Amino acid sequence: MLFAPAAFNLAETSRMIEIAKGVRADPVAREAFSVRFISEGGDFEELIESNGFEVERVAPRLTPEKIAHVLAVNDEEKFAPAYSKKEMIAKVAGDLAAVDRLKPDVVVTGSYLSMPLTCRLRGIPLVWAVQSTWLPDFFATGAGTTDTVKPRWFKRLVDAVLYPVFRSWMWFGFIHSVNQAAGHYGAKTFSPVLTFFQGDTTLVAEPPGFSDVALPDAHFPIGALLPEQQFTMPVEVEQIPNDFPLVYFAMGSSGVGHIVKELIESFRGKPYRVVAPVRSLLAGQDVAVPDNVTVTDWLPALEMNKRADIALIHGGIGTVLTAALAGKPVVGIGMQPEQVANISCLVEKGFARRVAKSRNSRKMVAAVHDALSTLLSDEDARRAAVEYAASIQDWADGSTRAARTLVDRYGSTRGDIPRSARNGR
Repeated sequence: MLFAPAAFNLAETSRMIEIAKGVRADPVAREAFSVRFISEGGDFEELIESNGFEVERVAPRLTPEKIAHVLAVNDEEKFAPAYSKKEMIAKVAGDLAAVDRLKPDVVVTGSYLSMPLTCRLRGIPLVWAVQSTWLPDFFATGAGTTDTVKPRWFKRLVDAVLYPVFRSWMWFGFIHSVNQAAGHYGAKTFSPVLTFFQGDTTLVAEPPGFSDVALPDAHFPIGALLPEQQFTMPVEVEQIPNDFPLVYFAMGSSGVGHIVKELIESFRGKPYRVVAPVRSLLAGQDVAVPDNVTVTDWLPALEMNKRADIALIHGGIGTVLTAALAGKPVVGIGMQPEQVANISCLVEKGFARRVAKSRNSRKMVAAVHDALSTLLSDEDARRAAVEYAASIQDWADGSTRAARTLVDRYGSTRGDIPRSARNGR
């Protein structure tokens, strides 16, 4: 079983590690599969190895500049393709050399962009780990951005206008170069665009009912994939006084640096203390960190959420479900459509507020502090957060369900692999 994370993204890498740990911990899965990882580069390759897994490093390697470009496209900071046709062809060539050497029976990915085409070319079954906010039905109904539009007929009209916009963004930024590479290699292209995210098996990394999207065939809800014991709590966090409400400000590894800087500086003089594991996002910037803000490297996120009174997050599925499992209100600033959609799912549950990402930083910062102030004094929101947390505790361990699903689907012999996968669907 070959795991293919985008190792420059902490949340994505952590999800792959947690599934692999579930396979390793389950006696039947451990007997069925040996586990390897593949990576084209990124800061979190060492995290994979520190969890006891081998990493096959493939060429061409992603440079820091290329990783920054891909993240900027993903966060809508740049309107450009993440990869050129030439780059994607080279990426697929590197993948093919690796899979021909390793001969995996199944590949698991979450956002390794060239791997779906690589699997199609070699007839290897592909497992996606996604969330329902990646699925076509969610984008077709506004991706959470039109929930407040009234009346219903006008919402449907707005949704119909937005859907091609979402698809065009995904096609131009990510899928077009993959389809160009598919043409180069003589393979079937991914059309419609969002079929790119449909594996032979799809692990939906969220609890049932997180969104109102009905899951298609071969989509299996597994619950949250949250990292366990990867990081320790810094001494400076342990020493924070308990004199004001505590805000946990987390933007993952893909948050936009200038937005993080503006928010950090805006906490000066505010009536709360802030813990912000955003040091890597502030690199290279001159930031005036206020006395009531503690900036750190990565933290044990679930434990930190439980200590905090409220979470201010970017809306990645990991940050959203960590806050939800901790039973804390959420203020979310999505950097891109999927994150906006994830936050909207908590808004619908009554304990979150969504703030639009904006180039008008003064307006955005004011909206963030208004939302924080409102939620910190909202007893109904706190009660809704606690009640939702209690309702999903049985879905906190997605790694175990993922391992069992993979055993059920692929754990016997290659002859049991779905025919569609062997035919390179």
